[in-house]
Amino acid sequence: MAEPTLPTDAADRRPLKSRSYAWVRRFAAALVRAKITPNGISIFGVVLAIIGFAILWTVSRGWLPASLGLLLAAVCVQGRLMCNMMDGLVAVEGGLKSKGGDLFNEIPDRIEDALFLAGAGIACGHVALGLLASVLAVFTAYVRAFGASLGQGQDFCGPLAKPQRMFFLTAGLLAAAIGALCNFTVVLSHVQLGQLGRLVAAIGKFCNFTGNILAWMLAFIAAGTAVTAARRIVRCYRRSS
Repeated sequence: MAEPTLPTDAADRRPLKSRSYAWVRRFAAALVRAKITPNGISIFGVVLAIIGFAILWTVSRGWLPASLGLLLAAVCVQGRLMCNMMDGLVAVEGGLKSKGGDLFNEIPDRIEDALFLAGAGIACGHVALGLLASVLAVFTAYVRAFGASLGQGQDFCGPLAKPQRMFFLTAGLLAAAIGALCNFTVVLSHVQLGQLGRLVAAIGKFCNFTGNILAWMLAFIAAGTAVTAARRIVRCYRRSS
């Protein structure tokens, strides 16, 4: 059976280099053949965000080893990004756009941003910081949508648009997971680990500098997102003048 052809990128779409990768386009074509709907992909992204939030919450309660939970949450973040890319590819380039497609494209994104960032705040013990990052992420998307409603097109400028936010969140989760694993392993230093024990301890300290690298990463995301929102507001104002 011939593989469905995928046309070129449509206007007003977030520029993503990964969208042109051969394996990505083959996977999108496979989803089209399997009759997986774009809206279904969007909903699955929300499911991943809910799972990620639940995992981060269980980590905060001590019901799941931090190293494992943070790693699984990072996987959920990347899975969410894959869903965000695939729903657009299947909808626009697979010819499966629906009347409510734009709604399914935007609303799940905002829910996912809020759940992952708030969950990270809960996991690292800085709930307010996670909520701040969540609010700023949603507000930044609102500014973009408002500019588009004025006929200015979608402004995806950074420095911390959604892909960058999720990249740094994933990095923070992985670093915190490594730190948690190393801290656990250091307990074994009473056994004769020698140089290996000292190396593990050093890695643990690096991944948990000043005690909480995930909190520092959330602060960075919040600050970068605030700058992004401000840039988009200024650009929107200049185009309206």
